[in-house]
This record gives sequence, structure tokens and C-alpha cells, in this order.
Amino acid sequence: MRVKADLMDADAMDRALTRIAHEITEKNKGVRDVALVGIQRRGVPLARKLADKIEHIEGQRPLEGELDITFYRDDLSMLDEHPIVHSTNIPFDVNSMHIVLVDDVLYTGRTCRAAIDALFDMGRPSSVQFAVMVDRGHRQLPIRPDYVGKNVPTSHLEVISVQVMEFDGTECVQLFEKEEGDR
Repeated sequence: MRVKADLMDADAMDRALTRIAHEITEKNKGVRDVALVGIQRRGVPLARKLADKIEHIEGQRPLEGELDITFYRDDLSMLDEHPIVHSTNIPFDVNSMHIVLVDDVLYTGRTCRAAIDALFDMGRPSSVQFAVMVDRGHRQLPIRPDYVGKNVPTSHLEVISVQVMEFDGTECVQLFEKEEGDR
């Protein structure tokens, strides 16, 4: 794959997260009974950054959790024979909470659906909201985000990469174009 475009730098990502943090607190009238749940992997540091921003805005930090959806995926049999499983850490009761699922990219909607399934196996939240850094379109399920950092119309031959310091050593969003031979 080759880089086709740099879509967001660290400052643009920070501004988008600040806006989303304000939108979350406005929609939920503060952070009482609000929890941010990052979808493994890159949704986790994004949720942490949102929690930092919300704490700065509201003076109160929302609850935080980490959710692994590996075994809830509908394409599990098509993944590696030994898929990498990350931790799920939801240190609070999800019942009656307003849960904001956080992920890096929204594409088909299948990851979000798997996250909702995993979440409802833990209880019954009052509401589930969805925040993403990038919505690239091409939905296969009737899922849409409540909070979006950036909408980027893409083709099926393009890939969005949200890079975060914790995993990539940099913060940016790039658009890649698949080349011949790429899967």
C-alpha cells in the first residue's frame, strides 16, 4: 500500500477529540452515569484521551473501560487460526449506564455490532452511543456514529489508518491506496 493522503495530523486529531468531548458532555448533560469504552486496540487510547478532555471540561472524569470483540466478530473463522485476543476490562456495572463506545475507524459497521453484542452480554445499558475518529462510509449494517472526528468518503480500494502514539509512535490519520497484490 502507498500513502495517498495525510488526512489529519496530531493537532487536527486533538481538535477533533476536543470537539467530540464537548459533544458527549452536551448530549449527556455532563458525565453522570457516562462511561467511555474503547474497542481494542486503537479505540482504547482514543477513549483515554477523550476521558482526559472531558475531565478538563467538566472537572469530573467519566468511567473508562476496554472491550475486546474478537470472539464476537462474524468473520472470526476467516481470521488467523490463532487470533490475537486483547483484554476486556470493564471495572463497573454497565446496567443503567450511558456507554460511549470509542473506535478509530467506522467502515462496514460490523465491529460496532460486535461491540454492542459483547456489551449486552455484560448487562443492559441505558443507552449506547458511538464515537469514531474517522467515518469512511460503505456501511453493511444500519449503524451510524453519534460523534465523528472526520468524515472521509473512500473507495473500497482505499484504507484509512488512524495512528496513535501508544501503538505507532506518532499521531495522524492517513489514507492508503491498495496496490496490485495487496489484500
